[in-house]
Amino acid sequence: MTAELVRGQNHTLPQTRLEIRISAGSPVVAGATLADESGTVRGPEWVAHPGAHRLPGLEVSRQAAAGHRLAVDLEALPEAVHRVTVLLALPVGTGGPARFGATAAPFAAVTGLDGTEIATFTLTGLDAETAVNALELYRRQGAWKVRAVGQGYATGLAGMLTDQGLPGAAELAATIQEAVARSLARSVAPPPPRTPEADRVRQTSGPQAPPPASSGPTAPSATGTGPGTGSGPGTGPAATDPALPTAAAPTSGTPTPGAAAPTGPINYAHPRRRPSAPPAPPPTPEPAQPGQAPQPVAGDATGWSMDERLYNQIWGMFEDLARAVAAYRSAVDFAESRMGQELDRALSDPRNRIGGAGDWAREEARAKRDELTARAREALDRDLGQLAAEAAVVEPALPAAYAGWDNPVWHAHRIPMELPMALRLGDLHLPERADLRIPLLVRLPLERGIWVDSGRTASEAAALMDGDRLRRLAMETAVLHAARLLSVYPPGEFSVHVIDPAGAAAGPLAPLVDAGVLAGPPAAGAQGVASVLAHLTRRVDLVQMAVRAGAADSLPPDLDTGEQLLVVNDFPHGFDDRAVTQLRYLADEGPAVGVHLLMVADREDASAYGPVLDPLWRSLLRITPVADNHLADPWVGHAWTYEPPVVPPGSRVLEQVLAAVTTARRAAGR
Repeated sequence: MTAELVRGQNHTLPQTRLEIRISAGSPVVAGATLADESGTVRGPEWVAHPGAHRLPGLEVSRQAAAGHRLAVDLEALPEAVHRVTVLLALPVGTGGPARFGATAAPFAAVTGLDGTEIATFTLTGLDAETAVNALELYRRQGAWKVRAVGQGYATGLAGMLTDQGLPGAAELAATIQEAVARSLARSVAPPPPRTPEADRVRQTSGPQAPPPASSGPTAPSATGTGPGTGSGPGTGPAATDPALPTAAAPTSGTPTPGAAAPTGPINYAHPRRRPSAPPAPPPTPEPAQPGQAPQPVAGDATGWSMDERLYNQIWGMFEDLARAVAAYRSAVDFAESRMGQELDRALSDPRNRIGGAGDWAREEARAKRDELTARAREALDRDLGQLAAEAAVVEPALPAAYAGWDNPVWHAHRIPMELPMALRLGDLHLPERADLRIPLLVRLPLERGIWVDSGRTASEAAALMDGDRLRRLAMETAVLHAARLLSVYPPGEFSVHVIDPAGAAAGPLAPLVDAGVLAGPPAAGAQGVASVLAHLTRRVDLVQMAVRAGAADSLPPDLDTGEQLLVVNDFPHGFDDRAVTQLRYLADEGPAVGVHLLMVADREDASAYGPVLDPLWRSLLRITPVADNHLADPWVGHAWTYEPPVVPPGSRVLEQVLAAVTTARRAAGR
């Protein structure tokens, strides 16, 4: 049965030799780009277009036309190719439509060589765009899939190719349009209109998953959400707080949570890593039985190490979950909208409002709605089942830095001699399947501070909790994050300072104090607060001056050049104006030179400072000590539920990990 895709939805391809058929209301240019595992088009030789219509495994039309057939042989593509993007563009200077919104919605179909349709997609919702990414064929767990993209660009071919990382995109775009102009005499006229029945689904306009960006794509950015927040892949939810990673926060040319729709190729390379050897090949999935999806394998993504492959795989799972749920919600909205339209048409005649005709019209409209919804749910359950199977394989294979506190890997954990790629801050899930959790990872070293919100207005769960209990939970959450950071840094390369002005956090801080892993006793009182802030401010100043002067070897011998974490409890109680200014300075300037904030605070308590502290809150990644759906992902419009990390009841894993930190420091003479 043909899969009728909506924007963002994907479908497994049952064969590798395919045709992609395009039909449009006016002549369009059709082409395709090849991209590597990071989504980058390496050069003009990876673009099939009218001026260079044939590449290994790919052939496109040599002219602008209202109908196209693109031939694809996925097995014949170069090994480095992991993605094929089908693009459409309006020809320049032909007197035709100047934007896709002025012509009928293009229609794309992926078929077998015998013409049997595998998947179809109608590119609705386009307006000022003059170029569009229509479909994407991509490799996932050893199998090929097709994804309905429909991402338009008002900046035309040049903007679209630039977004895919192609060097000299503007020049190639001009070359393509020139090749099209040379073949104008052979342009094919639009085909006769299809029958209403043929257009029943294809010409309907309905809701879409991620809304198209009219002036060029942007990506999800999370003010802190996503499996990779902060600086890593996977940006995530943004919304009221900077929390999600930008849809990844994909790095080079990547969207950021809080932005719009994905903006370009995702670069999974760690900004501070300089690999010297080629990446090891990922594990090969077990061959799938006919009609079944391939068996998931931990670490089947690309990367230079198993940690990096797992990191990229987690981001891929986050992206797949986001798109699958977006497609489902879009399909349900479309079904409801279509039912409403059919009822309006049927009941617009007063004779049908009562009696059997009206009842029949209502029943038929509801039956169609239920059928579409059931088909969408079936596709969602299939995708969620695959992701759940993948999560069941990936979670036990995670290294300590990515693993939950209940993972047995912690019981054999040894302090590493090299900094890992990322750190787990908790889990993310969506209501369609709450038991399917995606780890929320942030890249290391941290590029922004963290704020654990202890306010009762933070979420519905917090509003029902006693204030004292909530503040204790917030501090316990901060202690777990500090302990995890200590456990993944090499011995002596990470120090933790604590400010507890009123001494109210003695209980939650006990594991850190008893293990002797703090840089000093928790600072209390005005004098203690001033001393710690002055020490860290001085460190930031000295390192900044040394870096700017190119004299890093001239730092004072007593200066600790390792990464520093300042845990601040119950802010702003016990802080004067000078201390508040210093905290803002550390939040802004500290991360670049290795000083990071972990604040436990209720934003409402700081209202007396007015807008003075707003920049501070916006610069921090906000998380909560209780489950809350505050991480909004503007990429596809999801509100992700964040689950904070917890130690299993009765477990002493935290004490064991801190003891390992102490032992490693002694062995290293630190």
